[in-house]
Amino acid sequence: MSRYLITGGAGFIGCNLAAALIGKGHEVVIFDNLSRKGTDMNVRWLRTRGRFTLIRGDLRNFNDVQNAVRRAGRVDTVAHLAAQVAVTTSVSNPREDFDINALGTFNLLEAVRLSGGDPVILFSSTNKVYGGMEDIAVVERGGRYQYRDYPQGISEDRLLDFHSPYGCSKGAADQYVRDYSRIYGLRTVVFRQSCIYGYRQFGVEDQGWVAWFIIASVLGRPVTVYGDGKQVRDLLFIDDLVNAFLAAERKIGKTAGRVYNIGGGAGNQMSLLELIAFLELRLGRKLEYTFADWRPGDQPVFVCDVSKAAREFGWKPRTSVKQGAQKLFDWVVENKKLFQKIF
Repeated sequence: MSRYLITGGAGFIGCNLAAALIGKGHEVVIFDNLSRKGTDMNVRWLRTRGRFTLIRGDLRNFNDVQNAVRRAGRVDTVAHLAAQVAVTTSVSNPREDFDINALGTFNLLEAVRLSGGDPVILFSSTNKVYGGMEDIAVVERGGRYQYRDYPQGISEDRLLDFHSPYGCSKGAADQYVRDYSRIYGLRTVVFRQSCIYGYRQFGVEDQGWVAWFIIASVLGRPVTVYGDGKQVRDLLFIDDLVNAFLAAERKIGKTAGRVYNIGGGAGNQMSLLELIAFLELRLGRKLEYTFADWRPGDQPVFVCDVSKAAREFGWKPRTSVKQGAQKLFDWVVENKKLFQKIF
């Protein structure tokens, strides 16, 4: 049995990771400020899964973070998942975005370093650290965009290029996590994640688009398509991301200090308009949606090459896009009353 500290453990990714660990008999400590919609419901749901410790605090406050690390005790692994996750929010409030993503990550790294412990540190970074990638040729085929020259997607060798406050704050955090491994010997692993979707995701218009489109369609709400809807992302179901965390942790002798692109990969792509068509078919009616301007730093295509993760710790996605979208759709339908309370 191992002991885990999960920052943002009441959020979408965090609560799914926590539930998996609790189910395996591990000890789990969650650090969260419970500020996002649905986190209180996720905590109540986690209580039905088993025992865990909840420490309420703010990642921006070093005393809160240091106190959480002390209270958690000698943990085997820290999963740093707490973040400000919306590009649009980062544009409207860049200071808050920086304080949470960059300063908050620095606070956690320092608290762990000063604790004297030696836990594995798993960090959720983002594909936004690669910027708009305007130099990469994109073509339109079949009503969607795709790379002309990268059939397997973008590898970790791609140069960093931050194109939004969110990209800057997460990029700074990404590099600090890497450097604390180089300079201080912390056993860190960075996941530059694509679009993650799945159960317990209370997506909103400016973040978590797959979940939000599904939620809005079930509730009969209109959605906004930023851009022309032909942009493509590789999608990764939450169960596969949880498995990636655990696989990278098991192979920490190989993965420590390393960076991995983690997403659905070339085999699990979908455009915004394709998801709308999928939902219209399931619902038997047209969805109400409008178009708006592209968001800053929004790539027409992002598909990551996940072959490095496959080579180095034996991971690859198991859930297809259609399987995952159907699972999330069914879960939202089953929990429609829950979403009506939130939205």
